[in-house]
Amino acid sequence: LLDVEDVCDAAKPDDRSVMTYVAQYFHAFSSLSRAETAGRRVGKFTDVMQSVYDMQHDYEARVAKLIAQIGEKQAKWRSATFEPVYSSARAHSTAFNSYKATTKREWTHEKVELDTLLGNIQTKRVTYNLAPFAPRAGLTPKDLEATWSELAAAEVRHRKTINQYIRESRDALQRRYGSEANGIQAVLNSISNSLATLGGELDDQLATVHGLISKARPLEAALQRLGDLEKQCADANIDEHDYTVYSVSDLEYDTEMMRKALDKKARFIENQSAVRNMTNLTPAQLEEFEATFRYFDRDDTNVLNDSEFRAALDSLGHSFTDDEFGALYDQLSCGSEYISFEVYIRFMVELTEDQTTPEQLLQSFRVIASDKDYVTQEDLRLSELSPSSISYLARAMPKSELADDGYDYLAYLRDVFQ
Repeated sequence: LLDVEDVCDAAKPDDRSVMTYVAQYFHAFSSLSRAETAGRRVGKFTDVMQSVYDMQHDYEARVAKLIAQIGEKQAKWRSATFEPVYSSARAHSTAFNSYKATTKREWTHEKVELDTLLGNIQTKRVTYNLAPFAPRAGLTPKDLEATWSELAAAEVRHRKTINQYIRESRDALQRRYGSEANGIQAVLNSISNSLATLGGELDDQLATVHGLISKARPLEAALQRLGDLEKQCADANIDEHDYTVYSVSDLEYDTEMMRKALDKKARFIENQSAVRNMTNLTPAQLEEFEATFRYFDRDDTNVLNDSEFRAALDSLGHSFTDDEFGALYDQLSCGSEYISFEVYIRFMVELTEDQTTPEQLLQSFRVIASDKDYVTQEDLRLSELSPSSISYLARAMPKSELADDGYDYLAYLRDVFQ
């Protein structure tokens, strides 16, 4: 090789030596350029293969995840349990609709992305003259499409199942409502029939009415249950019922009317029990006193407060000063705020004090009949009875065999007081 002195100190360096020297550099640098080119080529190929590998790995991992998620969802649907109530079936329907609006759309988007990714992988491999990508078994496009088709079929089956349970639960809900409503009406009908055919002694009647009141008490809880069922029917969009014609409002009204009827009947019997032994009052007097009491008992409590009691006395023509009434009310009420019907009626008996026994009535008829065993309408008119009283007695008393225009008052009194 040439040294520096061989070139710099010589007047004319040797041309061949210089060319040989430069050729050595050319060959050296030429070898270095081929290595770099080869390295760049291998590096580029490696980058491409790494990119393709990453894309392929990403594709398979995402396909495996999507297929697994779809399988889990189908398994969950297969194992789903449905309670025989509308709210349960509706909850399943709501959950399915939510799935369609969220999860299913996410999966659809992912499937489109996977199809695009697979296409990009295949395009890239073709660009670099690589063999087409073949995903592992179970992760191929055909496998994904099969899973997707199975999902569509499972969706249809699950939707049908939900719809079937919704129909059955709606029908069951209507049956429960109908059974409850018809049961309430049956109880009301039974009470009404028992009340209409009430008979026997007053004590027995009162006991029967109290039994009917006890029978009616559970209706309040039954109406509460029916109200809850009506709300469930409204939530289920059930406007008309197939198993009953009774609404909650109908039965609430009928029940309230029945309750009032029972309360009034019980008070009526109690009042009748209070006056049944008061034979010193005529039926007309008792009716007047009862009617007056009922009129001023405006809240149907079967008692009178001080203002109601005073108004009743005034209407019957019995007036008292404030001091007299105050003392009287304190005595009758025994310090309470009310006066019962029994106390009221006993006070009116004491106040009128007009004894009317069968013997007294017989004696009165004898006086009117002038000691005859029959009485005529003329006798009754002369005694200054009102025309309506005369008309009533003419209808009520049997004809006498002793006179054509006579009435057998003896037989009449026997029939009345027997």
